[in-house]
Amino acid sequence: MTNPTYVQEYEAIVEVLNKYNEGGAKADSSIMRPAFSKHATMFGIENSKLEGGPIEGLFKTIDSAFRPSPGAKAAVVRIDIVGTVANARVDTDNISGFRFTDFFNLVKVDGQWTVVNKIYHAHDSN
Repeated sequence: MTNPTYVQEYEAIVEVLNKYNEGGAKADSSIMRPAFSKHATMFGIENSKLEGGPIEGLFKTIDSAFRPSPGAKAAVVRIDIVGTVANARVDTDNISGFRFTDFFNLVKVDGQWTVVNKIYHAHDSN
């Protein structure tokens, strides 16, 4: 068996991140859920306080508070890969009226990349 190249690993990670982006744009957590480990966490600052916990909180928010956003745009800004771990930054505009910068930590488990942690920054709407 040949080891995957950096380009192959990069493309596999982009595919995972695209599930997240598509689920957010369609306000449907069932689309993004496969991108995440069932043990994944999410954290960010809300009202000047650290908020977060299990990734299920993200899925509930997507399904209840977000609306489909066909005009949403996402850019994978960078991906760093070292062996079986990776970090990625995604910037998203106009997703349910918000603009986010997300940082994802991923691990390759049984040949598949999965998100184990997401931290986010919600930009001011100004």
